[in-house]
Amino acid sequence: MKIYLRLLSYARPLGLSLSQYIVFALLAIVFGLLNISLLIPLLEVLFGTVDQAADTPISNPEFSFTINYIKEKFNYYFLSTVNEYGKIAALEFVCIMILATNLLKGFFRYFATRVMVFIRARLIMNLRSTIFNRLSDMHTGFFSEHKKGDLTSRMTSDIQEVENSIVNTIAVVFREPATLIGFFFLLFLMSAKLTFFTILVLPTAGFAFSKLLRKLKKQAAEVQVILGNMVSTIDEALGSIKVIRGFNAENYINKKFEVHNQAYSSTLRSMSLKRDLASPLTEFFGVGLVAGILYYGGTLVLNQEADLKASEFITYIVLLSQVMAPMRLISSAVTAIQRGLEAGKRVLSIIDTKPEIVDSPNAVSVEKFEKGIDFKGVFFSYDGEKDVLKNINFELKRGKTVALVGPSGGGKSTIADLLPRFYDPTKGRIEIDGKALNEVKIKSIRAQMGIVTQESMLFNDSIANNIAFTKTEATREEIIEAAKIANAHDFIMQAEKGYDTVIGDRGLKLSGGQRQRISIARAVLKNPDILILDEATSALDTESEKLVQEALTNLLKNRTSLIIAHRLSTIQHADEILVIKDGEIVERGNHLKLMQLKDGVYRKLNELQSTI
Repeated sequence: MKIYLRLLSYARPLGLSLSQYIVFALLAIVFGLLNISLLIPLLEVLFGTVDQAADTPISNPEFSFTINYIKEKFNYYFLSTVNEYGKIAALEFVCIMILATNLLKGFFRYFATRVMVFIRARLIMNLRSTIFNRLSDMHTGFFSEHKKGDLTSRMTSDIQEVENSIVNTIAVVFREPATLIGFFFLLFLMSAKLTFFTILVLPTAGFAFSKLLRKLKKQAAEVQVILGNMVSTIDEALGSIKVIRGFNAENYINKKFEVHNQAYSSTLRSMSLKRDLASPLTEFFGVGLVAGILYYGGTLVLNQEADLKASEFITYIVLLSQVMAPMRLISSAVTAIQRGLEAGKRVLSIIDTKPEIVDSPNAVSVEKFEKGIDFKGVFFSYDGEKDVLKNINFELKRGKTVALVGPSGGGKSTIADLLPRFYDPTKGRIEIDGKALNEVKIKSIRAQMGIVTQESMLFNDSIANNIAFTKTEATREEIIEAAKIANAHDFIMQAEKGYDTVIGDRGLKLSGGQRQRISIARAVLKNPDILILDEATSALDTESEKLVQEALTNLLKNRTSLIIAHRLSTIQHADEILVIKDGEIVERGNHLKLMQLKDGVYRKLNELQSTI
């Protein structure tokens, strides 16, 4: 119930809408009950029992705010019509009243549905926005620990399940219990004795449903986990299609998908069969209940032991049969809600996850980068056990370039990730202009930086929009100038629609070198004070690398830069080169100084690349 109410809270502001819905729904229920109650005078006219009223004095009842007043007022008009105009006129009067109450019931039910449509749309919109914003705020490590396909499943299929299983049952949860209360209230007014008998029989059905619901709840949790794994497999397969085909691994990936698909199908089938059993089970108990009441009440009427006339008893049976409809809807809604609640738990678990990298309460903004960045005794571990960085100390002064080189897996990219606070050090301190990095607002830090990663991350949009990704107000001239600096203008102009060419998912319509140059152009356009280049030229051919390197050299003038490179020829101009091995700085100095170290790591790497 707690999860259900929490999910409903995302429809806020809920108060006014819910109160409107309750008013309209209650009015629809009242007129629906009146509609059925009019069967009594209708049957009395048809059975001829209304003739007895002709000899009875009729008085107009005094107003009082009670059910009895409404009943007596109706009887006054009904019997007056019978005495003055005859039974045909009375029949017309009842039929007109039935039409009027039915029209009003439909009118108020429609407006209740309209209100519910707005509640449902607002709930889903707010829930999707909340989970998307939370994922946007998550630290980088969160995405390393969770499968992308599972996160996608939670944002799509799980929220869809919440909509189908919970949001669509809001009307049932609020309306049908009130309808049941109204029905039983009317049944008690008609015959307390028979209604007590009815209530004693109902728990038999409740016991059968409780077992069914427990099984449904367990399978609902299983089916959402299986679906998340299946979406992850799909995402991996679509993102690695070249690798799969290159290794003839189609059978392997197909079997992996088939395992998840069959498990999902089997669990869903079992769950659907149990859910579908609820409706006929309700109907069977309902018909059995009506049959029992029909027999028990019929014997009382025939033996003249009941407080009901024959017309009232028939109306009682009709009214009792109508009780089954809301009971069936409630049972169907409850079984559906079980699955929706499990999906809701998965969605809320993301929302409840707190980002590890957040602004401190007293964080300040860095409006302009002025002095430099200091790494002081920095340690870092991904798992809290093994340090991937150990006692890193260096200074990156404004306008200078520091290059990180060394064997793969040494920790170079991790150092670069600490600078924009994708992660925080487990020990030590990083300062920007003398202020601790974790005491500065994250957005103000990243506003000073431009990043070109080892893997070019582009979007399924036009080339111009990809370049202007962080500067949407840029003019076409500024975009073109940035592309020229990144040596991308010529190949862009050769594309089908030039700068308006859509480059496909992750830019797959472009070559690796072209994608990298678009990424560089994006960094150029932002014109940041600090540049982080993580293997920025790794995907370029020799000719393009030379041209882009010349552009980068011009771009890096009077700019603070942190460069990670495997091709040592691209960082010989750096003011300081740090050789990172096994998470430690093992050598430092400029190119000439490091080349003088006879057995130095940098010299060996340089000689090895020269030989190759």
